[in-house]
Amino acid sequence: MVLPAATTTVHAGGVTGEATEFTQIANNTELMSLVGKSAEQVNNQITQINQLAEQIQNQLRIYENMLQNTAQLPEHIWGQVENDLKQLQSIAAQGQGIAFSMGNVDDVLGQRFQSFADFKTTLPNNESFSSTYQTWSTTNRDTIAGTLKTANLTAEQFSSEESTMSSLRSMSESADGQMKALQVGHEIAAQEVGQLQKLRGLVSQQMTMMGTWYQSEQARQDLAQARREEFFKPQTPSMTGGQEMKPRW
Repeated sequence: MVLPAATTTVHAGGVTGEATEFTQIANNTELMSLVGKSAEQVNNQITQINQLAEQIQNQLRIYENMLQNTAQLPEHIWGQVENDLKQLQSIAAQGQGIAFSMGNVDDVLGQRFQSFADFKTTLPNNESFSSTYQTWSTTNRDTIAGTLKTANLTAEQFSSEESTMSSLRSMSESADGQMKALQVGHEIAAQEVGQLQKLRGLVSQQMTMMGTWYQSEQARQDLAQARREEFFKPQTPSMTGGQEMKPRW
């Protein structure tokens, strides 16, 4: 079984590049609608790249088994390995981008709405989602760096497609190098599956919190509007308290 190359690359387009544009939207209802749609799209994208990471994890295990039964993987098979690991590098980068973008969304809403900035969440120690995404991002990078270090590789060698492919080409020259690449790739894929599940949970939690805040904000606005309408409602003159008019016969 050979994992086919992905026909499309999943991007965090629902939020990436739009977070800074959110500040330019004057209509608050439009802003919340766009944020909600973007967050939902990002959640779907995380699901897609998480499934791809699982496929790569399984495929790399198959390559490891193949290599145990042969002196060295043939060039056309190693080409598939390189493609899988290149996609894995892209998945890691996309996860980082999503975390950065969703953190920006939290910052934008906090700047626009004082009630959002003060809204209490279920996050530990009353942290903001922005800082929580930063923690996730740092943990993800450190985890990958630690795995690479065990194979005498550096995070820089996994930071871009060009450097990743350069490292893979040098490792492909021997069976030991190929096995090392497969083992490291398999471990990183497994880590990304776990990390992306945490990221998806964080995005879902943020979406729930935003929905709860928006409903409370809308209820507050509706109550204020009802009070204004009651205050300015025309009052009918009272018909009591004056002299009672009775016909005199």
